[in-house]
Amino acid sequence: MIDADTVTRYGLPGHLRSVPDEIDARDLRVTGALPPELDGRYIRNGPNVLPGEAAGHLQTGPGMLHGVRLRGGRAEWYRNRWVRTGRFHGRPFVGPGGRLDLTAPSANTHVMRHADRILALVEVGFPHQVTPDLETVGACDFGGRLTTAMTAHPKCDPSTGDLHFFGYGMRPPYLTYHRLDAAGDLVHSREIHVPAGTMMHDFAITAHHVVWLDLPMTFQLQLVDKGMPYGWDDAYGARLGVMRHDRPDAPVQWFDIEPCFVFHVANAHEDPSGRIVLDAVRYTREEFTSLWGLLSRMVSPPDASAPAVGRAHLHRWTLDPATGAAAETPLDDRAVEFPTVNDDLVGRPSRHTYTVTGTEPLSKDTCAIVKYDAAGATTAYDLGPDTVVGEAVFAPAADARAEDDGWLMAIATTRDGSASRLLVLDATDLPA
Repeated sequence: MIDADTVTRYGLPGHLRSVPDEIDARDLRVTGALPPELDGRYIRNGPNVLPGEAAGHLQTGPGMLHGVRLRGGRAEWYRNRWVRTGRFHGRPFVGPGGRLDLTAPSANTHVMRHADRILALVEVGFPHQVTPDLETVGACDFGGRLTTAMTAHPKCDPSTGDLHFFGYGMRPPYLTYHRLDAAGDLVHSREIHVPAGTMMHDFAITAHHVVWLDLPMTFQLQLVDKGMPYGWDDAYGARLGVMRHDRPDAPVQWFDIEPCFVFHVANAHEDPSGRIVLDAVRYTREEFTSLWGLLSRMVSPPDASAPAVGRAHLHRWTLDPATGAAAETPLDDRAVEFPTVNDDLVGRPSRHTYTVTGTEPLSKDTCAIVKYDAAGATTAYDLGPDTVVGEAVFAPAADARAEDDGWLMAIATTRDGSASRLLVLDATDLPA
């Protein structure tokens, strides 16, 4: 989210305007009926500049958590809180002598729960633990064992409860793999050799492997004052790496692929032939660089009448460790982002993938929640031209008998930013 002055000056849609206050609201109005078994907190995270701050890179503002408490068929409360990292309190990321303070970066990208910790995440710093009421506890380095940043997109193995994650950096070690056990203890870390520092936003796991995305967004010193010092590098190339995560010193097998960028992975699994199948949202060079250029110059964005940029598409890579071959297959021609699956099937074959459309910063497309079925059917819940929607999170039913037996939950906001609502949709029967 960016400052209100920039939104007004350039006629940008109001939903991009930052939220200026922390508030609490109780006994929220419910339209329809909430499933009584939904008992918990729906929490989302995103960048939100502080009052009085000017817009910079769209992804660098302080994190703000938004939460809704559901219980007994009621929406008991909504509240929002900034994540109070070092940057919130005015501490710089780069200190005297070039020392990096990993407690400083804004934890503004994702939020997750593991081993009774709720963690607000950003890929360039330490996670920050927050309470169930969204108050900041502080930076978490897992008892001093974590010495790198932590990705905003860890992967929890549904069979073991282990949390797999990594940290990347602009200085060596450029990439480090980490694993927490189910109790939340950091039990394994190892450096992964890559030629340079790259912006690795996401990765994947399977039952036995990690899949690395070593793509051509490299650290570039001349971009340090631009908010995010990473830019496209044609000379770097693009490759995917496969590594056993059940062997501490397993080598990485690399597969060259067509140059692209991936912000978000849907899922990965091992097929019966031992091949690794990865589904993710893929940007071409042209679409990604146009999007990155827009995000990086929000102090002087284009007119709102400019066409949308940054259209990405669901894509599949099939990697064969036996032959070293990599095959690529487009899965859909509609522009989508923020893919999700049933978390009980992370790293395993999954039939259903959920995405959203109309997420590009200046998109005027109708937003929809899209459900892909590996059996061939695709359905979309159309939200109309005046609404934008965030990532759709799947919550399984207590007595689920099928993979999609549960609810999709997402925050929908009017394009003018005047109102938001939490959608709770039956995932087995999305409204047409």
